Amino acid sequence: MRLTRLLTAAASVLVLTACAPDAPAPSEPAATEPVAEATEEKPLHVAVLDCGTIAISNLDAFSSAGDYAGQSDEFTDTCYLVHHPKGILLWDLGVPGILKEAGPVVQDIFTVSLNATITDQLAERDLTPTDVDYVAISHSHFDHIGQIDQVQGATWLVHQAELDAMIPPDGSVPNTSADQIAQFNAFKNLKREAFTGEKDVFGDGSVVIFETPGHTPGHTSLQLKMPESGPILLTGDLYHRSESRALNRVPRFNFNEEQTMASMAAFEARAAALGAKVIIQHEPADIAPLGGIIR
Repeated sequence: MRLTRLLTAAASVLVLTACAPDAPAPSEPAATEPVAEATEEKPLHVAVLDCGTIAISNLDAFSSAGDYAGQSDEFTDTCYLVHHPKGILLWDLGVPGILKEAGPVVQDIFTVSLNATITDQLAERDLTPTDVDYVAISHSHFDHIGQIDQVQGATWLVHQAELDAMIPPDGSVPNTSADQIAQFNAFKNLKREAFTGEKDVFGDGSVVIFETPGHTPGHTSLQLKMPESGPILLTGDLYHRSESRALNRVPRFNFNEEQTMASMAAFEARAAALGAKVIIQHEPADIAPLGGIIR
């Protein structure tokens, strides 16, 4: 019952009582519906999660132009907990959670480590994995799908081309490592919503997944329209470093370099049209100033 209706009903009772003073009083006061307390909806905000660190001893693999050879760097690996009044989306899933206990692992040019799992960081925010409504990955490389085991109750929003690469519709085995296939298998039992083009997650244009193929067949990026910061674009792995964006550098291991270049051009046109701030998800210089939150 609305508060105004309740007050009107109460006033009517007082009037009727005054007009009939000799009427017997009821033995018990009439029950009224409790007035629901107004709950304030929190505006769109995004928690930036630390989902791993990746040290790279030789960056040559990250530029087909050959100009990164012999350089080293350290990437951050970030995930994003998007809080919307209609639900929670977790964007990207970081490196495997087992690394928290195993410590840094070295493989070829990579040294990969993890300080806290997604579940740990949810608990710090008084949340559990069951509070996550949707999961979306920018793409299916190991450092973006590593903790899918922790959010098995969420609905997976996935680009159709990436879904077909991870779980081929003909039942064949993906052409990748056994470890990667095991990670892909962890997605099979999720409720899923596949899309092409764009996915407006909450239906109001504030959180939109859009396709930027090339790094993988169905690579995607994320557009946010934040109440305070304005438009934000999260790159996924369209770019890995600030230099890669400035120089249009494409990793040697991309699925399709031509597609990547086209996606870069479309991404930059979108950023310019929106006046958007671009956040490169592996770039510490982009992540540190955020202070763990985007509003």
